[in-house]
Amino acid sequence: MNHTIIRVLPGSIAEEIGLERGDALVSINGQPIVDRIDYEYFIAEDTLVLQILTKDGQQVEVEIEKDPEEHMGLVFENELMDHMHKCANHCLFCFVDQLPEAARDSLHFKDDDWRLSFLMGNYITLTNVTEREFERILARRPSPMFISVHATDPAVRCHMLGHRQGGKLMDRLHRMAQAGIYFHTQVVFCPGINDAAVLDRTIDELSALYPHCASLAVVPVGLTGHREGLTPLQPVGAVEAETLILQVAAWQEKLLSKLGTRFVFAADEFYTKADHPLPPGEAYEGYPQIENGVGLVRQFQDEFREALAAHPEGIRQICACSVVTGCSAAPYIVELCDIINSKAAAVRVFPVVNRFFGPSVTVAGLVTGQDILHTLKGAQLGEKVLLPRCMLRSGESVFLDDTPLADLQAALQVPVEVVDVDGAAFFSALQRKTVL
Repeated sequence: MNHTIIRVLPGSIAEEIGLERGDALVSINGQPIVDRIDYEYFIAEDTLVLQILTKDGQQVEVEIEKDPEEHMGLVFENELMDHMHKCANHCLFCFVDQLPEAARDSLHFKDDDWRLSFLMGNYITLTNVTEREFERILARRPSPMFISVHATDPAVRCHMLGHRQGGKLMDRLHRMAQAGIYFHTQVVFCPGINDAAVLDRTIDELSALYPHCASLAVVPVGLTGHREGLTPLQPVGAVEAETLILQVAAWQEKLLSKLGTRFVFAADEFYTKADHPLPPGEAYEGYPQIENGVGLVRQFQDEFREALAAHPEGIRQICACSVVTGCSAAPYIVELCDIINSKAAAVRVFPVVNRFFGPSVTVAGLVTGQDILHTLKGAQLGEKVLLPRCMLRSGESVFLDDTPLADLQAALQVPVEVVDVDGAAFFSALQRKTVL
């Protein structure tokens, strides 16, 4: 398969050897390039022979010498350099199956691609990976990878994934560990299905693969208001959340003594649902699962307090403004803003009830533009409105319901400022002038 070059970075090796936009990479050291994984693997050598199909149709070979870690400087028309692998599962809890009809078509695509696990941190199940392709994983040794386990009990995992190959995971994880591949894991916690003794078995069997199995996150099942025709699932309530927190804490104590790591971590949502105090920052051991919502609130709070302590003068420049967040994070944001409000201008916090996905969806990252407008319309908003970047599509100024950020700002008639999910950035954004 040939891979068309759409850009050659200035000053790069590729520019030095005369490669141009429109040329195509055919092979490296005689090896055809299947995808981005192959490309990155084969260019990590000090001597390369590139077979190139030039834009005018000529086949040429170029030999180069470089440091193994040095990049070529090529940008291809397809970043993955291959088509994306679709999900073959029928998970009981699949969030895509619960999307409203109004959701954009791109949100309905279910990917389950091991390349994206390595390149972007996407969680995968490995059920759609053939034995031949799995051998390529073992040969390329991409680390770390991110694996959706849900249960190590084969029957339970097959049931949850709706896939008859789901029960073969542990054999593959053992082979990955033997090959020197490191991976993080997750469990989507469904009360009555993979809790209690099933979860104990999962934690026990995965922790036995430490350090190659580096961590395990337990996250609550997300149920929207659009589950017509789907398998009924029990939501995670306060009782289930508290039980899970205590179960994880018991395992953490045991594993910290045995392995020197807590290994398993509960998502922030459990603490919110149970109204249970968050663990201290050090209990998250460097936040290996923060992208999974594990420790995000604690890190944010600690960053905010550290910024306030380092720049106490900044509190005098806090302006009257409004902060938009999801219902889960709202109590923690209010706690921080109360510190400000005791010494400076009023900062109002607006938890947004999710009407687009349903009120049971409470995370900030799934709040939509129209729901923000519904919440804020007619309110006294102050000098500006702050909202977290996670509410927008990645790399875009558009919400999940396709509402442009500019339209929201026009409707509210106050400046809307997008803030990184970072406590120090939030403290800075509350001010009229940045002091950090």
